[in-house]
Amino acid sequence: MGDTAGETKFYSNAEGYWKEVPPTVDGMLGGYGKISSIDINGSKAFLRKFLGEGEGKTSAGCALDCGAGIGRISKRLLLPLFKTVDLVDVTQEFLDKAKTYLGEDGKRVGNYFCSGLQDFVPESGRYDVIWIQWVIGHLTDNHLVEFLRRCQKALRPNGLIVIKDNVSYEGVVPDEVDSSVCRDLQIVRNLVGRAGLSVIYEEQQVNFPKEIYQVHSLALR
Repeated sequence: MGDTAGETKFYSNAEGYWKEVPPTVDGMLGGYGKISSIDINGSKAFLRKFLGEGEGKTSAGCALDCGAGIGRISKRLLLPLFKTVDLVDVTQEFLDKAKTYLGEDGKRVGNYFCSGLQDFVPESGRYDVIWIQWVIGHLTDNHLVEFLRRCQKALRPNGLIVIKDNVSYEGVVPDEVDSSVCRDLQIVRNLVGRAGLSVIYEEQQVNFPKEIYQVHSLALR
């Protein structure tokens, strides 16, 4: 996907797809709204391994929710754990919906950024955790590497980047419907390495329906 025309189409088709998706939990999860609690509980257990006081632990000051949609992850995972959360998503309608969906806790949202991640530059040194879930497939390899580099600069001391996403069994599997790709785990690890980051911990999400892709969480520093 090196050619500029192809790249532009890749991004504009994805934007078009998400504009048609209803701003609901079921919409955010492609009709799999029922897995939301399993997903959140798995993420919470994963994240808690790193949060706290002491050597190498990550503070719970400020988190960034990437590809936040209506704020499902912010509401159930990040706002209960962090003092402040910022949301970034390419679809303005989702961010507008988030303002009501997040309810009272929405008062602790610092910023709502409407941007594709390929263009988004997070503020330097702002975040303890940058959470990137079910969205890396919407970035080309080079844009993913560049975005991860920008994320690294946006971390506070002992900060953490988490990617949680579908992984294919082998290679790169394109999805024409939502204009995304699904990469295998080794490809994701290689891109992380290209960004100058290391995978410090990794695990597979359990108890998801058998018919969907495996989902893995990777903690990066």
